[in-house]
Amino acid sequence: MSIQNTLTSAVKQAVSSIFDKEITSVEFQATKKDFEGDITIVVFALLRTIKGNPAAIGEQIGSYLKENIAIVEDFNVVKGFLNLVISENYFIDDFQKIYTTDNYGIIVPKPEDKAVMVEYSSPNTNKPLHLGHVRNNLLGFSVSKIIAGAGKKVYKTQIINDRGIHICKSMLAWEKFGNGETPESTGIKGDKLVGNYYVAFDKAYKEEINELIEKGYTEEDAKKQAPILLEAQEMLLKWEAGDEHVIALWKKMNKWVYDGFDASYKKMGVEFDKNYYESDTYILGKDVVAEGLKKGIFEQDPDGSVWIDLTDEGLDRKIVQRSDGTSVYITQDIGTAIERFKDYDIDSLTYTVGNEQDYHFKVLFLILKKLGFSWADNMYHLSYGMVDLPSGKMKSREGTVVDADDLMDEMTNTAREISQELGKLEGYSDAEKEALYQVIGLGALKYYILKVDPKKRILFDPKESIDFNGNTGPFIQYTYARIQSILRKASFDYTTPISDISISEKERALIKQIQLYPETVQLASKNQSPALIANYTYDLVKDYNSFYQSSYILGCEDEKLKIFRTQLSKKVGEIIKSGFDLLGIDVPERM
Repeated sequence: MSIQNTLTSAVKQAVSSIFDKEITSVEFQATKKDFEGDITIVVFALLRTIKGNPAAIGEQIGSYLKENIAIVEDFNVVKGFLNLVISENYFIDDFQKIYTTDNYGIIVPKPEDKAVMVEYSSPNTNKPLHLGHVRNNLLGFSVSKIIAGAGKKVYKTQIINDRGIHICKSMLAWEKFGNGETPESTGIKGDKLVGNYYVAFDKAYKEEINELIEKGYTEEDAKKQAPILLEAQEMLLKWEAGDEHVIALWKKMNKWVYDGFDASYKKMGVEFDKNYYESDTYILGKDVVAEGLKKGIFEQDPDGSVWIDLTDEGLDRKIVQRSDGTSVYITQDIGTAIERFKDYDIDSLTYTVGNEQDYHFKVLFLILKKLGFSWADNMYHLSYGMVDLPSGKMKSREGTVVDADDLMDEMTNTAREISQELGKLEGYSDAEKEALYQVIGLGALKYYILKVDPKKRILFDPKESIDFNGNTGPFIQYTYARIQSILRKASFDYTTPISDISISEKERALIKQIQLYPETVQLASKNQSPALIANYTYDLVKDYNSFYQSSYILGCEDEKLKIFRTQLSKKVGEIIKSGFDLLGIDVPERM
């Protein structure tokens, strides 16, 4: 039982005994560093039930707890805050329970429970993954791991945008300019090769626009009448009609892209349980629109288009089917959401999509609710801000889009440069060094992005992210490696339960931080925020380093204290590894 649960029961008893009142909950917070105490009860929160002066109420409850609850050693009241001093034995005994708990803070899902689906990545097959996809993938993958760690089964999915005019542009350009080249013949990664032809199309398209303008066309007409665009539109019509040649070309080039994506995902350390493809889902939702029209949820305009009026909810009218009977994106999203709840035994669905789509998801969730789907209340938009880079820091295509592979390679290279400058890798083979550079580089990238609240925009500085000091991935990885070094050097049995010792304030602070881990995992899951895990881990590491710098561990002369401090180090290392695993970050055994 946590200290909060123990104290909640005790405070309820106190309120009942002193004031003859019943309360349902107790609000706790960490004791401010300026005051003595280990945990604080917010007395103001009790004033809804108990009338009176909050300081006087705090004094009465504090006295009751000190007299009747063994773990409460002392107390003090500062205005409406009751600060409790908890006995040393409580922390020592509780740590022993934590020390012997495997996968502390992580809950294994029950097979009978419904699951959560998390969607992320969702790229287009006309270009490689870029910096925006990096934040998307890291967020979605980490959130899926955190939800699983909090005790829910999770399905990780993506919907691949593999159809449409933008895909045909790459296909047409390859037919016109490619001379049959392939990823194998060029040595170019498949998604990048296809992306090159998307760029080639754009170049040819602009040239044709200029030629038409010179012939007297307006710019608007030139953009519509450029021959290469008309050819791409014709190719899309052929694709929709099932033309054998176009379908074969589409399958071949998409395969190149999928192979490229898989390589990028593997390097990034993310994975999926299920891929959905827009080419399969774009027709979904049309039957739902027809049914909604019958029920009066949707309305049809004179031109045949179908709409939903959301003005009473503070939104606007939204089209769900064009006048020619074709669907729009939200129609597909309606159909795809319904399909997913049919495919899997889930009760919740999270979309990891940038904040430019905030309005789209408000509309989508509201429409599904109006259609009568009870699970619509359990849909969540994990909205995130853009990632910016300082100018000149990274390679970019066309000066605008930062390639994900280039970014990851650059991070590994930066880790290599800094590690070589520090000169701490004596005795490592070249292969071990390269593996470590990748762990450090990608750890730095992931941590720097995930430590920021998803809703905030990020300015990502590669050099700053690989600093071995401060709130960075490498700083935390280095602390983990230091702990593993201590454990390798410990030539004694440190598994024995320890009691009858006196611990320092720094050890006490470290145990209190360890105790917060399960609660932090649950809170991060509830808020779908990896930042809570990242910053908790940093705080844990800061407390550990403060303890490490002020305490002898292996050199401690008191045998019991030496064992206790080694156990403390081991558990901190386990929590660092667990927390970083929830972030999708590896930790090195040596560094």
